[in-house]
Amino acid sequence: MVESTRVIMVSGAARGMGAAIARKFHDEGWCVSLGMRTPHMPAWADGERVLVSSYDALDATTEAAWVAETQARFRRIDAVVANAGIGTWNSVIDISERDMNDMLEVHIKSPRRLVAAAWDQLVACGQGRVIVIGSLSSKRVYDADSGAYAVSKFGSLALAHAIRHAGFDHGIRATVICPGFVKTDMVAGMMPDLKMTPPEEIGRIAHFLVTSPNEVSISEVPVNCRAEESF
Repeated sequence: MVESTRVIMVSGAARGMGAAIARKFHDEGWCVSLGMRTPHMPAWADGERVLVSSYDALDATTEAAWVAETQARFRRIDAVVANAGIGTWNSVIDISERDMNDMLEVHIKSPRRLVAAAWDQLVACGQGRVIVIGSLSSKRVYDADSGAYAVSKFGSLALAHAIRHAGFDHGIRATVICPGFVKTDMVAGMMPDLKMTPPEEIGRIAHFLVTSPNEVSISEVPVNCRAEESF
């Protein structure tokens, strides 16, 4: 299947990793559906192949609406990238109930709803792909203050594996990408001296995963810019 006929949805596509992933697929000839809290057409976008939709992971009505818009515009959905994220740095003891619920909603419940809404289209194409953007915090609890975040990101990892099992016999392959520090505007400002992974590299990895054949199932991809004990 030529890439120019394929359609990918990317959440949290306004900036950072989401924007880099979306642009990579756009530049490779895909039709791209961008989910954003504040929709705007990127300067790099070919308007014929790009749809910009309102998507808010904290609003449980937006996933189905975005999928419906994408299906109406492009008549198919081949891949979904659940990238939207939120970070609250606090221990599992001290975090507020609202902040904890928001992270669980954004990192687990909304991606599940999004994939479920697109499921029939992913099955229909015979080689549907789902990428969940997790974190190295999906793999380990680095310290107390990242604990609550890690709980939600462990859930992201489990979600990707659950999707992989649910869809495998339908040709769907699911992967969780687990980056460490990525050079986005927010993180780079916090740690200006650390040489971080460029977001474009996450886009390149996502493109490799999505375009690999069904016989190449990769469930997890940890990505780090520095040496840790296991990653």
